[in-house]
Amino acid sequence: MGRQFPLTTTPGISDAATRWLAGERWDEAPPRRASTVMLVRDGTAGPEVFMLRRVSGMAFAPSTMVFPGGGVDPRDVGSDVPWAGPSAADWAVRLGCSPAEAQGYVAAAVREVFEECGVLLAGPAPDGPLARVDDPSWREVRERLVDRRLSLAEVLVEHDLVLRSDLIVAKAHWLTPVFEPRRYDTWFFAALMPDSQVADGHTTEADHADWFVPGTLLGAYAAGTALMLPPTVICVEQIRDAPCAADVVVHSEALPLIMPEVVDGAEGPAMEVVER
Repeated sequence: MGRQFPLTTTPGISDAATRWLAGERWDEAPPRRASTVMLVRDGTAGPEVFMLRRVSGMAFAPSTMVFPGGGVDPRDVGSDVPWAGPSAADWAVRLGCSPAEAQGYVAAAVREVFEECGVLLAGPAPDGPLARVDDPSWREVRERLVDRRLSLAEVLVEHDLVLRSDLIVAKAHWLTPVFEPRRYDTWFFAALMPDSQVADGHTTEADHADWFVPGTLLGAYAAGTALMLPPTVICVEQIRDAPCAADVVVHSEALPLIMPEVVDGAEGPAMEVVER
């Protein structure tokens, strides 16, 4: 038996979970590959994490606290993406997938963090200072990335930058339950907040974004005033338990694929997570 999350604290779950638990079945939706990033820094009370609250009209996880992230764009994959740090082949070994899939996950992580909070994990060289993206012109670049008028590769080439794959680490791998109409095969990454940049949360997908103390956010979740999905809760707990931000940004040695299941819990239908 694993850890259970009552459906009342699991947002965006319709009656589909209850119907599935009652024995009803339907065709499983194919999962979409996605990446999300725990952007962390040190605060006065320990590690802090940058999070966004999704707007209430979102089809998936409305009004939910999330890390910056999103789906893999086909253009995230290819030899035209300027790259520094561990190669796609190196990442493939760590993630247990093909080099092309690994490149997509890592590139999507870098792109989504820039799109959603203005932090670009890329620089003019394989090491050293990162790009300065405080000029107002970068806001338009972000907008063009969001609406897919630009690819990440085009942005990096235009500004003579290389993606810094050495600045992120793999933390967890989650798959949306089979009964959900929208499913995601998601890699959770972590990265330190660059000193030379500012996280702003300027995205139409969120109505609030800020740095959060994990313990405070988990208290709000327990009180029912903040919504989070089970993977997010567990990741925020791990950040809370870390002595400092640098201790968060370390590759997890065990990276099993975790998929919650709907079960009859002590207080009604629940999502059960078995962590291996």
